[in-house]
Amino acid sequence: MNDELVTQAAGAEELGVLVGAVGAAGFFSLMIVIVWQVAATWRARMLAAREEQYKELATRYAQLLEDTVELQHRTAEDQRRLLEDLAHTRLAVGSMEKMMREIE
Repeated sequence: MNDELVTQAAGAEELGVLVGAVGAAGFFSLMIVIVWQVAATWRARMLAAREEQYKELATRYAQLLEDTVELQHRTAEDQRRLLEDLAHTRLAVGSMEKMMREIE
């Protein structure tokens, strides 16, 4: 009977070691999965924040582009008016030169 008890105790001890090893492996696997999921969630939040920043930059760029186009149109209109004024001034100076030559 002692031999049976020793055999059962040895079997129970081996079973306890096996259960402990499986439990430790399960615990570490669970911890790995938790860390992995936390990292994936953090990464997804960072990507979403970056996407939002890109959208804001794109909106600001579009507004700046519209402002630039408007300024270019204004500049072109101002240049057209200046050219017209210069042409009128040249005509007036030409007329004055012609009149001055006739007076001499």
